[in-house]
Amino acid sequence: MKQEDFNEIFRDRTKILALQIITLLGKLKHSDALGVIRKQLIRSVTATAANFRAVCRARSERERFAKLCIVVEEADETLFWIEMITEAGFISKEKMTESYKEAEEILKVMASYRKKLKG
Repeated sequence: MKQEDFNEIFRDRTKILALQIITLLGKLKHSDALGVIRKQLIRSVTATAANFRAVCRARSERERFAKLCIVVEEADETLFWIEMITEAGFISKEKMTESYKEAEEILKVMASYRKKLKG
């Protein structure tokens, strides 16, 4: 697969995941505890998407690697916040299963990509 194709696929996948999570969380009733988790989850999932876009536009290999490290960190944090929101009982695991699996797959691919760049 060409790099341009990979970049386009994952720009779309990360953005779609962010929109799915924003939509799911927007339907939940407000509470202070939920508000904290919701904010953190939305922040991490959108940061994953935004930083992957920055990876695609990096001006050097060092910049690409640095941004990719942020993508991996934010994707992992997204998984953490999905676990928190479901384990706290704010939303069922079933409703978050698809998003969790997609975030997990994105994390695995990005961690592998980071390892390749570090190589």
